[in-house]
Amino acid sequence: MGINEIPSSEKGNSPFLNTSALLKDLKALFKAGVLFANVLPVFTGFWLANYFTGNSFVDNLGLFLLTIIGSTLVMAGALILNNWYDVDIDTIMERTKNRPTVTGNIPLKIVLKMGIFFTIIGFMMLLFTTIEAAIYGFIGWFTYVFLYTMWSKRRYTFNTIIGSVSGAVTPLIGWAAIESSLHIVPIILFLILFIFQMPHTFAIAMRKCEEYKAAGVAMLPVVRGFKITKVQIIIYVACLLPFPFFLTSLGSMFIVIATILNVGWLAVSIAGFFSKNDLKWAYVIFLYSVNYIMVLFLLMVIVTII
Repeated sequence: MGINEIPSSEKGNSPFLNTSALLKDLKALFKAGVLFANVLPVFTGFWLANYFTGNSFVDNLGLFLLTIIGSTLVMAGALILNNWYDVDIDTIMERTKNRPTVTGNIPLKIVLKMGIFFTIIGFMMLLFTTIEAAIYGFIGWFTYVFLYTMWSKRRYTFNTIIGSVSGAVTPLIGWAAIESSLHIVPIILFLILFIFQMPHTFAIAMRKCEEYKAAGVAMLPVVRGFKITKVQIIIYVACLLPFPFFLTSLGSMFIVIATILNVGWLAVSIAGFFSKNDLKWAYVIFLYSVNYIMVLFLLMVIVTII
């Protein structure tokens, strides 16, 4: 037997394997990819608020840590509670059947307590920044947990609109930690995120249409079909076109790159009506949307540095 070989009788009890399995379960419970995607706009909002008010990011490092950790915990709490509530439909859907709430690896009572605990600690940290930042955090949490997860997700196709609000408040949290968000920049960031989530979510719903149908979730492709969904995707992507021109304070390089990204996404969206494989096209839209929002919000930071 080699030095690194584990006897078959001991493999199931290996602490390394158990730790790996636990980390995998926690990653699924926290929806790590979704969580990171929502933390980035908080950072961008905070960074730009410092930039436009003439404050030093380094001088506000303590405030930044409170903002980023607090908002992350609030969002993690919301995502955990979503997993706790949706365990019945997650059992049916192929892409969610391995979540620890479904497998039973983490008991539902523990999941509920975790969701509440992270939410409370997160809000307490945000309250040490500004009341306005905490209010935006609450709006996002309440919208996602109650208005989206518990009320609209299974009943109405406009669930995507409601869910988009919760994701769109993230830059407002970051900005409001520095100063009031009654400023053109955070408002535009909110609108970009709100609109972006519509075609992004529609693309996911198209790819997983049969799963959503089996689970009884009223996503647009399930209720209205692919053709209507494609039209909606084009409309929402087209709505993104004017926004870079409201951010002229970020410079011409940002406007040019953001416009190219918008036009490219619109072209890919229109191509959906000529695609022979709707699911493959929906996957392209999904990939474009993920990279679009990451590049755009990182670009906003980069152009203030160079």
